[in-house]
Amino acid sequence: MNTGLVILVAALVAASLSDIAHRRIPNAITYPLAAFGLLYHLHASGMNGLIFSITGILLGAAPLFVLHWLGKMGAGDVKLMAAVGSILGPAGVFTAALYSALAGGCYALLVLWRHGVLNNAAYGQAPAAVGPVPEVSMQQAAADRRAGLPPLCYGLAISLGTVLAVLRPL
Repeated sequence: MNTGLVILVAALVAASLSDIAHRRIPNAITYPLAAFGLLYHLHASGMNGLIFSITGILLGAAPLFVLHWLGKMGAGDVKLMAAVGSILGPAGVFTAALYSALAGGCYALLVLWRHGVLNNAAYGQAPAAVGPVPEVSMQQAAADRRAGLPPLCYGLAISLGTVLAVLRPL
């Protein structure tokens, strides 16, 4: 495993732990990771490497930015996927995004099942109260709480999807 992937996995672990504990992915993780990816590829391949990394950043951030703009996702998730793109490049971040979407869907179903939302929906009942939810500054999380839905930490799905993409590319 090369240095870039070791640093990527370490940053993904830190981002996941932060997202789970605080519902935030700090800039102190995403910005240095993106900068490392840019410098790593610039050093390894010159301007072609820099273009590879920048293209990965843009391709990683674009779809999630739309979701963030619509209030459906936090900015930390967008920056984390962009940072992943700086290391994996355009094809790698595309694969990571696909695996992340699959991991996120499975994760969402698991959380909904765990909180009894799926069980009640199957019987035509309203979702049961899910108990106290930690305060989050994101607008979507507040709307989800009002709707009785549990919060999701998409940074975890990004991390799992990225590791799967590295281990098993399409």
